[in-house]
Amino acid sequence: MAGLDKRVGSYAEALEGITDGMTVLAGGFGLCGIPENLIAEIRRRAVKNLTVVSNNCGVDGFGLGLLLETRQIKKVIASYVGENALFEQQVISGELEAELTPQGTLAEKLRAGGAGIPAFYTATGYGTPVAEGKEVRDFDGRPYILEQALRGDFAIVKGWKADWYGNVIYRHTAQNFNPLMACAGRITVVEVEEIVPPGELDPAAIHTPGIYVDRLIQGHFEKRIEQRTLRT
Repeated sequence: MAGLDKRVGSYAEALEGITDGMTVLAGGFGLCGIPENLIAEIRRRAVKNLTVVSNNCGVDGFGLGLLLETRQIKKVIASYVGENALFEQQVISGELEAELTPQGTLAEKLRAGGAGIPAFYTATGYGTPVAEGKEVRDFDGRPYILEQALRGDFAIVKGWKADWYGNVIYRHTAQNFNPLMACAGRITVVEVEEIVPPGELDPAAIHTPGIYVDRLIQGHFEKRIEQRTLRT
């Protein structure tokens, strides 16, 4: 990688520097738009005691669920975990710490982290276990709780197309959490289906500007369907 060219030649190079105990932000929603090859590389590297921030934690046997199998995750910050039986087992047994966060709050915590905002107030979660231990203030007669922003050592992101400079376009609903994660990582790694020369992407179509991207790699994807329903 030289200058503005963000391309790397291997997944090993893409995740160079990831070590035990780091916080990893993982894009995707369910299995839609997940950085599946970067997750596989984390598993191959066998780094452990990771804190993973993601909307959910994959499913049994795929996505972030692969890292649960190898006990590489010590804590998950997520908004939904209902598709993963192994996740449930590890939480109940005490192997895994889970911090459940309302989905909109999780998105705003990441957006704030990327924008350099340390914390914000929200009414969401007041009067529930979500608010336990958090500062409460009244604004216009309504109570709000203080939520701290989220940042990560690495952000792993799945895009559709990118140019050499790391300008990324996401396809349809695969946009989900990916742009938020990309902005909130100290090192942001993006894998995409196609890399094109600079100038081939419409500037108005860019979702994540290259200024947020540190490393870029082209991959091949299984794109597994989370819930397949067929007509009888």
